[in-house]
Amino acid sequence: MLPCGTFNETYAKDMAIVRTRLQWGLLIALMIGVLTLPLYASGYIVSTTIATSIVLIAVLGLAIVTGYCGQFSLGQAGFLAVGAYTSAILISRFNVPFLLAIVAAGLFTAIIGIIFAIPSLRIKGFYLCMVTIGAHFILIWVIIHLPRLTGGADGMVAPWANIGSFTFDSDTKYFYFVIPVTILMTFIAKNIGRTRAGRAFVAVRDNDLAAEVMGINLFSYKMLAFAMSAFYAGLAGALWGPFLGRISPEHFTLLDAVWYLGMVIVGGMGSILGAVLGTVFLRVLREIVSALTPWVANTFPSMERFAPATFGSIIFALSIIIFLISEPRGLSHRWEIFKASYRLWPFSR
Repeated sequence: MLPCGTFNETYAKDMAIVRTRLQWGLLIALMIGVLTLPLYASGYIVSTTIATSIVLIAVLGLAIVTGYCGQFSLGQAGFLAVGAYTSAILISRFNVPFLLAIVAAGLFTAIIGIIFAIPSLRIKGFYLCMVTIGAHFILIWVIIHLPRLTGGADGMVAPWANIGSFTFDSDTKYFYFVIPVTILMTFIAKNIGRTRAGRAFVAVRDNDLAAEVMGINLFSYKMLAFAMSAFYAGLAGALWGPFLGRISPEHFTLLDAVWYLGMVIVGGMGSILGAVLGTVFLRVLREIVSALTPWVANTFPSMERFAPATFGSIIFALSIIIFLISEPRGLSHRWEIFKASYRLWPFSR
C-alpha cells in the first residue's frame, strides 16, 4: 500500500526499495545518525553496535536459507566459527591481506555449507534441523582437534583488521569498517529476494513439489540458498574475530545458533527488514537483561547462584513464545500494519 498521491508510473519505480521523499529523508537521517554514533555515544554503545551489526550479517544469511527458502538451519554458529578461524589463519600464518582474507573466509564457508546441504534434497523440516545441528558439532570438533592449526580448545589470536598501513585498532575505527559492510550485505540480501533465484527460493519454501513441477531444480536452488547463507555466516565470523581479539570454540555455541533462529522468527520469516528488526530487538533485550541480572540476584537472594545463567535464557524463551502466539508473522508484519494505519488515517475504513 502506497501513500496517497504516490503512483508507480514505471517498472523501475515499482521495483524501487526507497520510493517517497519521506522514505529518503528518514533513510538519510538514519544513516547520519548511525555513522555519527561514535561522536556522541559511549564506548559501550559503540562496541554493542558493532557486535549487533556482525550478528545481523549472520542472521541475514539465515533469513535467506530459512526465511526465503524454508530450509531450517541450526548450523549458523558453526559456519560462523569456520569463517572466523579461516580468516585468522590466513592473516596470521600466511600474511594474506585482511580484505582478501574475509572474502576467502566467506567463500570457503560457502563450500562447507554446500557439503552439509547435500542431505536437504532428501529431508526437510525437523530432520534437516538435526542434520544442521550435527554439522555444528562436527565443525567444532574438527576445530578443537586441529590444535597446530587452530589452537584447539584454547583458541587462537585474531589479528587486528587492517587495510594497507591503516589498522583498525580501536572500536571506533572498526565501527567505520563494520557498519558499511553491514549496510552493503543488507542491501544485497534485500535484492536477492527480487531476483530469479529469490523467487525460486520462495516457490521452494511454499511448496517444493509444485516448484519442481514448474521446472525449478530443487537441488540446485537449495544448494545455492545454503551457500549464500554460509557465505554470510563466514563473512560475519571473519569480522567477529578481530572484534574479539581472540577466538575459541566457546565463542560459537549451539545456543548462539538458536538465538539467530529466534531473531529470524521474532523479526518475521521471509523478510530482510524482519531480520534487522529481530536482531536489534533481541540484542537490545539481551543487553537489558544483562543489566538487570544483578538487581534480580540482589532482590531474590535464593536466585543469586542461578540468575546470571538462567535469567537471560528465560526472557529469551518467553519472548519467542509471546511472538509465536501473539504475532507469528513477526515485527516486520506489525510494522506494515503501522504504516498502513498512518497512511490511511483518518480514513481507516
